[in-house]
Amino acid sequence: MKTAFRFLIVVFWLLTVVSPLQAQWVNTGATNTTVNALAGSGTNLFAGANGGVPLSGVFRSTDNGLNWTRVITGLSNNNVYAFAISGTNLFAGVYDGVYLSTNSGTNWTAVNTGLAYTYVLSVCVSGTNLFAGTVGGGVFLSTNNGTSWTEANTGLTSTTVYALAVSPASGGSGTNLFAGTYGGGVFRSTNNGTNWTAVNTGLTGTSVGAFVVSGTNIFVGTSGNGVFQSTNNGTSWTSLGTSGLMNTDVRALAVSGTYVFAGTWGNGVFLSTNNGASWSSVNSTGLTNARVHALAVSGSNLIAGIDIGVPTIYDGVWRRPLSQMTTSVETLTTNLPTNFSLDQNYPNPFNPSTKIHFSILNTSFVSLKVFNMLGAEIATLVKENKPPGAYQVTWDASGYPSGAYFYRLMAVGKVFTGKMNLLK
Repeated sequence: MKTAFRFLIVVFWLLTVVSPLQAQWVNTGATNTTVNALAGSGTNLFAGANGGVPLSGVFRSTDNGLNWTRVITGLSNNNVYAFAISGTNLFAGVYDGVYLSTNSGTNWTAVNTGLAYTYVLSVCVSGTNLFAGTVGGGVFLSTNNGTSWTEANTGLTSTTVYALAVSPASGGSGTNLFAGTYGGGVFRSTNNGTNWTAVNTGLTGTSVGAFVVSGTNIFVGTSGNGVFQSTNNGTSWTSLGTSGLMNTDVRALAVSGTYVFAGTWGNGVFLSTNNGASWSSVNSTGLTNARVHALAVSGSNLIAGIDIGVPTIYDGVWRRPLSQMTTSVETLTTNLPTNFSLDQNYPNPFNPSTKIHFSILNTSFVSLKVFNMLGAEIATLVKENKPPGAYQVTWDASGYPSGAYFYRLMAVGKVFTGKMNLLK
C-alpha cells in the first residue's frame, strides 16, 4: 500500500511541477540566421537563409531537420529567398539571380542568361516552365531549366513579386499562375505569363507575401490584412477575419490535409481547422513572439523558418509534430451531464490513435494535456472555453514511442488524471 501511495505522489509531482520543462517546438539548427525559404525533396529538407557570412546560404538536412549541413559550393551570393523543385532539379532564388543544383544542393550553377533583374524573391515550376519573381522587374519565364529567360510581364502593373503559385484551372483544363505583389495585390495568368490580369475583388490587402493551394481553395497571406481565400481561381476573395489570429501580418502559409497554418510577423504560428473561419495559436512555449518567414510540412512535422530579429532566441529552423497541433474535439452531446468526469481512453492499449471522453457540468476553461512517464508535457489536446456537455478527443500518437502516458483534464477547479499505453 505504501509503495502504491508513493508512486501516486511521484506521478502527481511530475505532472504538476516537471511538465513545463519540455517545449513543444524544437530548434533544429541552422541558427543565428534568418530562414526565408523551406523545401522538401525526398529525404532532403532545404533551408534558404540570409544572415551574413558564414550564416547565410543553403542548408540541407537528411534527417527531417535534426541536423544541418551548409551547402553553398557555386553560390556567389548567399542571400537565399526561395526554392522550387522540378524532378531532380533544385532551383534557388538568390539576391543575384537563380541557381540550379542537380545533386541535392552539393553544387550550384548560376542560370541567369536573360534575367535582367536578378534580385529574386520567388520561384515556381509549372510543367516544363520555370518562373522567377523579382524586385522591380516583375516575372521572368524559362522553358529550359533556367538556361535562358524572357520577360513575362504584360499586364503586370506591380513589378515586385513576393510570391508565385500554380493552381489547376476550373474543369481541369490547364493551369492558373498567380503572382503576389507589393502594393498591387494578386495577378493571374492563364497562358504561362504571356498576359496578366489583376484579380483583387474582395482583397483589401494589396501586399501579398504568401500563397498556398489546397484542392479548390487558394489562400493568400497579406501584410496587415490577414488571410484571404478564393474558391474560384482568384476571381473573388473572402477575408477570413481575425478570429483568434493575433497578428494580421502573415508572411507564410502551409497546409496539411484540412489544416491551414499561418506564420505571422511577431506572433508565431497559428492553425485553422475550418478553412480560416477561426484560428488558434500553436506556439506553445516555443515561438510566442517569433517572426515567421517560411512554413513547410515535412513528413509528420511542421517546419518553421524564423527571423534573426529580437529576441534572437527565435531564429533559425524550428520543428513541431503535426499530431501535437491537429487534434480535433468532437461534441458528443450538449445536454447537461450528471457529473464532471474523465473516462478511460479507448482503445487502451492503442496504436496509433485513441479516444478520450470527458464531461463538464458548467461552462469552463478546459485543459486536456498528455504527459510522458517523466512528467514532460508532450501534447495539448484541448485548451479553450467549453459549454456544458460531453466531448470526445482523438489523440494521434504516430510520432511517439511505445510506452505509458498520462492525460490530465483540468476544468472548473477540478483535476482528473488517467493513464494509457501506446503499443507499437
